[in-house]
Amino acid sequence: MGDLYALDFDGVLCDSCGESSLSAIKAAKVRWPSLFDGVNPALEDWIVDQMHIVRPVVETGYENLLLVRLLLETRIPSIRKSSVAEGLTIEEILENWYKIKPVIMEEWGENRDALIELFGKIRDEWMDNDLATWIGANKFYPGVPDALKFASSKVCIVTTKQSRFADALLRELAGVIIPPEKIYGLGTGPKVKVLKQLQDMPEHQGLTLHFVEDRLATLKNVIKEPELDKWNLYLGDWGYNTQKERDEAASIPRIHILQLSDFSKKLK
Repeated sequence: MGDLYALDFDGVLCDSCGESSLSAIKAAKVRWPSLFDGVNPALEDWIVDQMHIVRPVVETGYENLLLVRLLLETRIPSIRKSSVAEGLTIEEILENWYKIKPVIMEEWGENRDALIELFGKIRDEWMDNDLATWIGANKFYPGVPDALKFASSKVCIVTTKQSRFADALLRELAGVIIPPEKIYGLGTGPKVKVLKQLQDMPEHQGLTLHFVEDRLATLKNVIKEPELDKWNLYLGDWGYNTQKERDEAASIPRIHILQLSDFSKKLK
């Protein structure tokens, strides 16, 4: 009958870590000007380098904003407003982000929706003012654009990214047009809900279902839902995950570890 592939975007199709880190620094300068005004280019570069390492903890884009401030607080004691920054290591962020995040949100008096709005606004302004450098701060993984262009399977995007950004990158950088109704972005609900919607659509009846994701936590949420038992689950080992997570995934029978070369072949 054929196949339906539900694909995550960041960390599966596109390496957006450079862009999201730079956007987070731009947004942090707006949100906390007194903290970030004195940040010199060398310190910015250090923050971006660290962001590449901690990127696996990010579920939704606004968390990049929290991370750049937290990293700054670990470096500059005089600006610390959080109880967790002193002596905090990168390993501890990777291990305990789910505990750290609510603490710093409360201690900094921050609001999730306001940060999401600001992060989106900063990206929109960057795109409007200089689309070429915004696009250039992202890169699709090797072979992915062609795999999408020549896919014989049905494809849809399931992402926590705002749909307009995924659409712009697919068009401008990959040269791929995926209809807007096939891009399920931020605001369409949790991924488990989107997968349920997809499997119930009349046009998908009889298709073999595949979900490719780079966050182990998301795949584990899918496994908890008996209704989603029909989905074949894949962890992309080229994405934003750690060796520890890949090892854990390998021990879960339901999850297939996927390599980039195999992913591109599967779509074709």
